[in-house]
Amino acid sequence: MPESPDARPVPRLLLRPAIGEWLADAARSGYPREVCGLLVGSRSGATTRIERAEPATNIEEERAANRYRLDPREFLAIDAAARRDGLDVVGVWHTHPDHPAEPSSTDLQAAWPDYLYLIISVARGETVQLRAWELSEGRFVERPIVSPQPVGRPTDRNEPASTHP
Repeated sequence: MPESPDARPVPRLLLRPAIGEWLADAARSGYPREVCGLLVGSRSGATTRIERAEPATNIEEERAANRYRLDPREFLAIDAAARRDGLDVVGVWHTHPDHPAEPSSTDLQAAWPDYLYLIISVARGETVQLRAWELSEGRFVERPIVSPQPVGRPTDRNEPASTHP
């Protein structure tokens, strides 16, 4: 059945497997602290393509096991590098040690509209789940994650474009 003219396409997130693996490794290595960073990529219509996941320092000292605060200087540096590459910061990634990959009330209070939030659940040091969320009308809505087929020669198809996939 054809879509009605006012039907909106479902927003989706394109995430290469190599980036997902890098995020899982970062989540495991940072456990039991929350680790965080930025998502660099591009948007086209309802599709967001992640080109890189960049690490950032969690400057939260007192509650680092269940809170994160991105270092603002690192945010600015990553944003500037993304723009030089013709990309944008399109979201934030962070872990939830020993908690589900669902936004918390703290996540909701700190969220910015139009940003994607990748949350990685880590239980006892092992990555459990990666889920994507976007703030819409004051609440988080889950966004499907699609792993596109790799492009390129078989030897380099999953290699990152930079040091951070």
